[in-house]
Amino acid sequence: MSRAAVFLDRDGTLLDELGYLGDPDELLLLPGAADGVRALADAGWAVVVLTNQSGIARGLFTESDLAAVHARLERELARAGARLDGILHCPHHPEHGPPELQRVCACRKPAPGLFTEAALRWSLDLEQSWSVGDSARDLEAGDRAGVAGGILVLTGKGRATLAELGPEERARWRTARDLPEVARMLGSAPR
Repeated sequence: MSRAAVFLDRDGTLLDELGYLGDPDELLLLPGAADGVRALADAGWAVVVLTNQSGIARGLFTESDLAAVHARLERELARAGARLDGILHCPHHPEHGPPELQRVCACRKPAPGLFTEAALRWSLDLEQSWSVGDSARDLEAGDRAGVAGGILVLTGKGRATLAELGPEERARWRTARDLPEVARMLGSAPR
């Protein structure tokens, strides 16, 4: 049986927007982020992080560095009683990096590939799921994957993104101050 999920962007949504984060010691959870993740999980949602990480293609950090960052993220969440069901990333960039990483791919948001991979890997129901992020590309990727809806958080680049959205996107996507507000908006996961 498949579960409904909330797909979270990482930087600017869950973590402070630091640019290319390759050092776990620099990781900083946004205020309320762990509380929001915990509330979503407690309400029955699968909580999965989907993140573009072109710093790998650009040679700024390695897959091992990123794994260390994500291990620290999971430890910080666990310390606050929260947990993730999974984390997926895209290491590619269309213009930078070695040939195996410099390409147009199906996983770099706004493409929907990370969503479809997560749905297959963890038996998630995309039509009952939501995307949450601080940029239009996060929410556009969710739309392309066929999720129920998108929520723009006003953390990270969220306020600047909101100012740039056209009327169609403003009508299509909801907004929330932060992840705890997202959890309140969504309530219990559909069964």
